[in-house]
Amino acid sequence: MAEVTVEIVGFAESECGPFPCDETRSCGLETCYPSNSLMDAISALRDELLAGYGEKVEVKTTLLDEEMPDHIRKIIEERQPPIPIVLVNGRLTSIGRVSLDLIKEEIDYALEES
Repeated sequence: MAEVTVEIVGFAESECGPFPCDETRSCGLETCYPSNSLMDAISALRDELLAGYGEKVEVKTTLLDEEMPDHIRKIIEERQPPIPIVLVNGRLTSIGRVSLDLIKEEIDYALEES
């Protein structure tokens, strides 16, 4: 069982962040470039985290296209975060994009707490 769950919340056709893909790939992901697609970025993130953390980390995708889970509705009502929303062990982060290095910082913090 994973020690840390990273949940990425967004829409199937949305972008992976507020900035378009460019050759610098400041997000730290390469296999999804230049699609700027949330789904491609989540797949690339999952691959990178599996390689770096193994079974300690699970990446979960929650798409809002058809329904909004109660825990996400509550977060949106209270905090109005940008999409994509990045949760680590259910805790809202301030990341606001699929970014490998920033998400790894949150994972490392969560692993230290456990």
